[in-house]
Amino acid sequence: MTDPVRCERRGQVLEITIDRPKANAIDVATSRALGDAFIAYRDDPGLRVAIITGAGNRIFSAGWDLKAAAAGTEAIDTEYGAGGFAGLTELFDLDKPVIAALNGAAIGGGFEIALAADLIVAAEHVTVALPEAKLGILASGGGIVRLARQMPRRVAVEMLLTGRRMGAEEALRWGLFNEVVPKEELMPRARALAEGIAAAAPLAVAATLEMLRRTEDLSVEDYFAAQHGGKLPAYERMIVSEDAVEGPRAFAEKRDPVWKGR
Repeated sequence: MTDPVRCERRGQVLEITIDRPKANAIDVATSRALGDAFIAYRDDPGLRVAIITGAGNRIFSAGWDLKAAAAGTEAIDTEYGAGGFAGLTELFDLDKPVIAALNGAAIGGGFEIALAADLIVAAEHVTVALPEAKLGILASGGGIVRLARQMPRRVAVEMLLTGRRMGAEEALRWGLFNEVVPKEELMPRARALAEGIAAAAPLAVAATLEMLRRTEDLSVEDYFAAQHGGKLPAYERMIVSEDAVEGPRAFAEKRDPVWKGR
């Protein structure tokens, strides 16, 4: 039996693949393995970007393992380990970007993984859905709040209450996806996006993510109060860093910057 989660390091990029035939469903063991992978990514200073994808080209992830639920071995409130369900949906101290490369359908918790990522690249045949209401449960892995924040609220409510599937092109129109590409171009495009991010200053990337996450519900005035009030530690580290000096210097000297992450 193969490991349900495979990790491959490509320079500064970590590729995490859910590999649990037939539907890449997430049981407790798989969730904890994903948690271990994301924690390792978080704590490794040599890694700048992570890509999460699924094995095959039919299903990214069908989400929570309903067969385990039906067998009574797992419940909706089961302890899924570090980072919550799938290791990412509640990993709030991750200050590095995650790209979801959707190779196939992302259903239920599988879609919640994608919604918890920072960027989404999807193959043309991908569909997404949160069908939990039709199963007598709800999208408790952050899907409800994240979906409603990432697309028009009325469209999100329709998806949540009816469980309907949405195709890749519609998701792109609503701004849920960054790009939709032919399936053979999925990983090359996700890797190119990751390399572009990895070329940026790591402390600036972390500070940007911190500002986005911690101030998205604030007014512009309150945002500046947080920025100037010492409430954004990643921002504070960035503005006094060697990299903050290196960037303008490299620009003036017409050369590529050498980031040290300090």
